Amino acid sequence: MAECLRAWLEPVLLARLSFLGGHNSAMVSPHCTHSAAPPIESSLPRLSQARAALTHEITVLDESGAQRRLHIPAERPLTLFVDKQELLTLMTLGEAPELLVLGYLRNQGLIESAAEVLSVTVDWEVGAAAVYTRAGAAQWQAKSAAHLATRTVTTGCGQGTMFGDMQAGLADLVLPDVRQARLSQTDLSALLAEMRALDSVYKKAGSVHGCGLFEQGQLLHAVEDVGRHNAIDTLAGWLWMNRSEPLRAPVLYTTGRLTSEMVIKAASMGVPIVVSRNGITQMGHALASQLGLCLIGRAKGRHFIVYSGFERFVPEAEMVT
Repeated sequence: MAECLRAWLEPVLLARLSFLGGHNSAMVSPHCTHSAAPPIESSLPRLSQARAALTHEITVLDESGAQRRLHIPAERPLTLFVDKQELLTLMTLGEAPELLVLGYLRNQGLIESAAEVLSVTVDWEVGAAAVYTRAGAAQWQAKSAAHLATRTVTTGCGQGTMFGDMQAGLADLVLPDVRQARLSQTDLSALLAEMRALDSVYKKAGSVHGCGLFEQGQLLHAVEDVGRHNAIDTLAGWLWMNRSEPLRAPVLYTTGRLTSEMVIKAASMGVPIVVSRNGITQMGHALASQLGLCLIGRAKGRHFIVYSGFERFVPEAEMVT
């Protein structure tokens, strides 16, 4: 049954991809609108602005036998095509799908610069994202073949595969100097309070992960998705589209576990401090210690645990002295 459905859908998707954002096409899907101009420079990709409902209302039966209405988060498949080559399908909330796609390609090491991408167009009618590169299909296939041959099944929710060697290039990462990127206990409390105060899908429907990117104590951007990896990938996409210079004293907040993949993605974004309301894994801790990341977990209210990178954290006792 699934194969029959795929055989029917594939030509529809490919026809739709030809319609969406190609090199010579000026046409745009009626379900998408292109942004007027990239925020930084014209070499950045054109992004559609696909929108979809983030929650869905259903009727439930509670423990007392009473029926009531409540909201649950949306979850929808997004099949990613690069130069008409199918890559994979992501399960996503759909808050910012174009940024998710761009950040996913970045964090997977499939593209090295946003300038390599001509356009990202999402069409929810067919659940597809069409990415066109400036170099074209032949060069993309040659470049990605070896990378795509290696897969690591991860602990990700909403995403469970990383392509290529997970630790390739880690030795080349340069994080901000400790003196330029530290987090005080006071600023940590303020960060947690600001994230709690956000009007979020989590407050309305629960069952989603969230991420927030801070610079010098100021919240730059926050996003939610059904998986923690989707959320951080979306932030990576936002960062590429909105910042050309390295961040100053950046801090990443996540609701997800501090696993090896989350550590790698944060380090790849140049973020040396990661805060989570959740816990940590052994490999996440080992990589953070190797890279010099400060990982702060179980952060709720005034309670937290600093797992690594103690030199980047300033406790209240030090602040008083």
